[in-house]
Amino acid sequence: MDRRSIIFMVGMVALFFLMNQWFEQRGKGKKELEKPQTSIEFVGNKPPKVLNDAEIKKLGIVRLYRDLDLKDFATFAIHQEGSFLTLAQKDLDFPKHLYVQNPSKYENMTERIELRVSPKNVGDPVLYSLYPLSKLSIPWMPDEGEYNIQLISFEGKDVKSIEGTAFGVGRVIFDTAPKDNAIALLDIRGVISPYAYYNAENANLLYLKDVPDFEKFALTTLPTKKILKAKEKNEKYYILENDYFQLVFSNLNGALAEINLPFHSETHPKSVVREIEFGRILQKDYPNNDKFPQYPAIKAGENGKTEPVNPEVGGYYPLIRRDLIGTAKDTTVEINPHYYSTTIFEKDVFPFIEEYKLTRLEKNLIEFQYNDGRRKITKTFSIPKDQDEAPYCLNLTVNIEGDARKLLIGSGIPEVELISGSFNPALKYRLRKSAKPKIEQIKTPKAYVDMPHIDADWYCNGNGFFGIIFDPINRMTPGLAVHPLSGELIPTRISIIDAAYQRYPPEKYPGYGMHIPILARPGITDYRLFLGPFDKSILKLVDRTYSDPSTGYNPYYSGAQSYHGWFAFISQPFAKFLFVIMDFFHSVTGSWGISIILLTVVLRLMLYPLNNWSMRSNAKMQKLSPKIKELQEKYKKDQKRAQMEMMNLYRKEKVNPLGGCFPILIQLPFLFGMFDLLKSSFELRGATFIPGWINNLTAPDVLFSWNYPLPFFGTSFHLLPIMLGVIMYFQQKVMSGSKAATEQQKQQRSIGNIMTVVFTVMFYHFPSGLNLYWISSMLLGILQQWIVNKKITASKG
Repeated sequence: MDRRSIIFMVGMVALFFLMNQWFEQRGKGKKELEKPQTSIEFVGNKPPKVLNDAEIKKLGIVRLYRDLDLKDFATFAIHQEGSFLTLAQKDLDFPKHLYVQNPSKYENMTERIELRVSPKNVGDPVLYSLYPLSKLSIPWMPDEGEYNIQLISFEGKDVKSIEGTAFGVGRVIFDTAPKDNAIALLDIRGVISPYAYYNAENANLLYLKDVPDFEKFALTTLPTKKILKAKEKNEKYYILENDYFQLVFSNLNGALAEINLPFHSETHPKSVVREIEFGRILQKDYPNNDKFPQYPAIKAGENGKTEPVNPEVGGYYPLIRRDLIGTAKDTTVEINPHYYSTTIFEKDVFPFIEEYKLTRLEKNLIEFQYNDGRRKITKTFSIPKDQDEAPYCLNLTVNIEGDARKLLIGSGIPEVELISGSFNPALKYRLRKSAKPKIEQIKTPKAYVDMPHIDADWYCNGNGFFGIIFDPINRMTPGLAVHPLSGELIPTRISIIDAAYQRYPPEKYPGYGMHIPILARPGITDYRLFLGPFDKSILKLVDRTYSDPSTGYNPYYSGAQSYHGWFAFISQPFAKFLFVIMDFFHSVTGSWGISIILLTVVLRLMLYPLNNWSMRSNAKMQKLSPKIKELQEKYKKDQKRAQMEMMNLYRKEKVNPLGGCFPILIQLPFLFGMFDLLKSSFELRGATFIPGWINNLTAPDVLFSWNYPLPFFGTSFHLLPIMLGVIMYFQQKVMSGSKAATEQQKQQRSIGNIMTVVFTVMFYHFPSGLNLYWISSMLLGILQQWIVNKKITASKG
């Protein structure tokens, strides 16, 4: 194989690898903030306090034993929801298993716990756990505020404590300097949690999640008492709904706990949301997590009365992440109300859960109030009067009386939407004061990031096909913060599907909260919220509704659908062009699958002259095969002369030896465009072509599936990529033609066979619509090549 062929093959493989990866790149990144160093002061000589049994129990400290009978005492540990944190003692070789009397079940029940993080030195933190998936919850420490902190050390059969005060994340004062390593416990509103590891030799505090080997067993959380019991007693739910959404409000934080979008049906004919396979699986196999609303609620009825709304299985898509309701086999995970959409909280201060008072409930309006003495907050939500002119829109008025400084409002965390198996959360904003609207995309950060100088018209938190647009209407202050959250804290409901096989492990699907500053002066701020699908026709309708021709204002919500990636300058123009043609065919046929096939026919006709030239060149190459073979035999001892003679022959016969590559190269921009189209066009989401096989053109086809994930194949068999590989192999046979192949043609066949395998593997997890497009294009290419070969053969005769 000559150098030119090798370069071409490697270039093609690299190009398509980049295409497969390009959607992982999401715009310009912002610099992440580093946590400030903690300053530690010691103000006294007070000896450590030896805790009694009652104090030990209050702190959640338990005794660990070496034996099942609980007679051979090993050490103490801080217990937290199945995790046991202790310190390495001088005389204790930590075994793989220890035993504990279960403090959360029965007094006489003994549990065996397993070593997760082993110590390297005396005094190092050690972690045991009861369950394989147990995680140690480490509290998030706000930048400001005053909190009690204790250093806990274990010495033989004694537990010692040194008390102190933490002033936010940057400064801690202790009563005395401890001589031994210790675990720092933080008390936030009565919730005591292990927070940091104190190293006596260096006199510093190390955040537990940053301790080596702890990261995969630790989880940063907002420390709250068990919310489920609070929900059963105190949390109440209220509903506003229309033809486009079901909004579930909570009195905790007076915020949106659920945003449920109905599927298109006879009951909801105006909805554009189609059900996809995930929805069908959850409804059939996991009905507890497919109920809408999730808990019993009330809504406004006739004559000022209220009426109950009971949960029903199926019929909706949840736009934001909700609780996971576990069964005997599954875990219950509760969403902290702090992460509800439209929650208001104070920056740099620990976000407490506040109970708002319901003051109004009407069919299309709900109002909450909160007053803590410092400030009074009134939140009024209302559905626009003409809902068909502003579908999926909600108005929010926030009235703040009193201290309005440093307040933020949260976007909520969108549910996970897998597009061809890829998780692509999208954080965007529209720049203000620009003659032409400009949409910027934020790279998803790994740590909390503050961007105080962003001056934007609106902010969008999306998952690819759906999103939440926050648009402050009358008052605006610059700034934006993005808070990444572990998927274990706010899990996606798809994580429960085949959870035993870790098919969709929650840690792979983090969430991102957008925090938008509220103007730091008392008064009213109006917001317009778009809560729905990024359907082009819907977004343009909303743009027209809220545009003002007299001022030239246009909200340009349709920009939320735009994509910013490595090849956006190539893909977007082609994607728009392809969609116009497809949309026309869809208006005629009513089928997006048939529209893709007809689109391919149109492109083949448009590119017919170029393809025809390339194919004729390929056919002429086959015709010249005997002469080229003669030259290779004649000059086999002089390769340079052979190459020169062949090039002379090519010039004489007006043949381009690389002409056969042009059919693929010509189509690359259109392939990029189709890939972008299927990744960004909501209209194709859930679009069925062949029911039972190709049920969603934006996802791989599924001929049959199974539960246990296999390497590469996953849990389903996709037939279209296999068909693509077979057709591509046959296409190489048609194009290579002559059996008496030259050395160069043999090399091209080898390249073609390799590319067939590469394309089959690469396209296996691509959208079925993209496979359908490429298969249709190849079949038409084979037909065109056959016609060209026939003509050339006829001309020879």
